[in-house]
Amino acid sequence: MRCSSITVIMLGIFLFLFCLLFVPFHEALSFYKQHTNHLEAYLSIRKGDCFHITFTHSIHLTDVVEKYEVTEDKQIKQYEIVFEQFGIGMPANTEEAGEIFLYENGKYYIKNMNRLFPSIHLRNGKTVSNHRLIWGDRGEKIVSFNEYFDPGARLTLKIEKLSLWQRLKGEKIDE
Repeated sequence: MRCSSITVIMLGIFLFLFCLLFVPFHEALSFYKQHTNHLEAYLSIRKGDCFHITFTHSIHLTDVVEKYEVTEDKQIKQYEIVFEQFGIGMPANTEEAGEIFLYENGKYYIKNMNRLFPSIHLRNGKTVSNHRLIWGDRGEKIVSFNEYFDPGARLTLKIEKLSLWQRLKGEKIDE
């Protein structure tokens, strides 16, 4: 009887540790090396949180701000773009019903966007490597992609729950 009690306790401890390490429970914006399952970095995030990706356009060398929100179903919703000049790869008008194209204070805005993505594929700037991730209640937290990724790195971003084991393998993005 005593031996079986110890076995049950040991099994319970093993199951607890297994769940603690491998059951995903931590919501994050995950950055993967594109076309792999290799987690490069992650940012703790929750449903309803917003983040921005700002980059310097390689031709006209002005900032472009893409604004995103995390949806209830773990998708990434693009809700706004802000830029200063037209050029290669820049939008010239709205694409969807309800979007608004504005020019205010020297900047172009496309607002009321509702573009949903299960993931985003992007490349950290190579020629002009100045991508930044911005988040926080007032956009007060900013990190350079170059602190976490090589210039020219191809990445896949997605919202997912990570296990403790996955979090230990990736680098946490901090302000």
